[in-house]
Amino acid sequence: MKTLAMVMDPIAAVKTAKDTSFRLLLEAQAQGYQCYYIEMSDLLIDNGTPYALTRTVQVKDQTEDFYQLGDDERIPLGNFDVIMMRKDPPFDSEFLYATQILELAERDGALVVNSPQSLRDCNEKLYTSWFPEFTADTVVSASAKVLKEFHQRHGEVIMKPLDGMGGASIFKVGASGDNLGVIIETLTEKGQRYAMAQKYLPEIKDGDKRILIIDGEPMPYALARVPSAGETRGNLAAGGSGRAQPLSDSDWQIARTIGPVLKRRGLMLVGLDVIGANITEINVTSPTCMREIEAAYDINIAAKLFSAIAKKLN
Repeated sequence: MKTLAMVMDPIAAVKTAKDTSFRLLLEAQAQGYQCYYIEMSDLLIDNGTPYALTRTVQVKDQTEDFYQLGDDERIPLGNFDVIMMRKDPPFDSEFLYATQILELAERDGALVVNSPQSLRDCNEKLYTSWFPEFTADTVVSASAKVLKEFHQRHGEVIMKPLDGMGGASIFKVGASGDNLGVIIETLTEKGQRYAMAQKYLPEIKDGDKRILIIDGEPMPYALARVPSAGETRGNLAAGGSGRAQPLSDSDWQIARTIGPVLKRRGLMLVGLDVIGANITEINVTSPTCMREIEAAYDINIAAKLFSAIAKKLN
């Protein structure tokens, strides 16, 4: 029997109707995998060999009593056929160390999704800079002077940290510049951390589109996350509402250009965030919205991922 280990946040807190990691466990189970549950702190190295303190997990597609865990085991990571790294950001030192442990698992024969090296190399905010033809005007800096000059140049800007998720600590600064100084101080910790500033895109009113890419292939539908009243963030975690829709011509152009690059980097499940015709983030750690798209259209995105995994295992 094939084995899959899922590194994720605490399963007890999962919202089963929305959680992509849970959806992937359901699909793995349906395809005959023996599934194991791991939290990031359960990873360890013993004399150069990577292990996990883990338990088998069985899941049911329901809102209550949706999982059952087996007894504690200590298993070498190289014994698993597939390891999915789905721990949510922030990308901190502990996350970095975990990717290094998982790189040892790759050495020992496991297929790690996504590639640990690429999880380190492709920061979800910064990696958009590798595709400037698809990005709005953007600056990354810890300098208050540079960030203030960017605001003066554009009038309305979005400012955010490089390591957040779910819309956390994302600020819109209007033309008046109200609170600009304190926002920059907060995001950069008074010049000690990098922050990103992007030209404000009024197309956000039509939604922040999540486009899923499976092993380089764009899925034909996106989830447009539309901000709630008085908000500029479309993130579902920030109160946005989701609307599944087919990809536009510009969506296809972006996804088909970036997809092959992601595939070469071993990034098998990626979520592009697109506002209008501009890419704003490339989500590689734990991209979501799979369940919402599958609920709206006759498509099994999870099965497409496992089909790509099967080809690599063979």
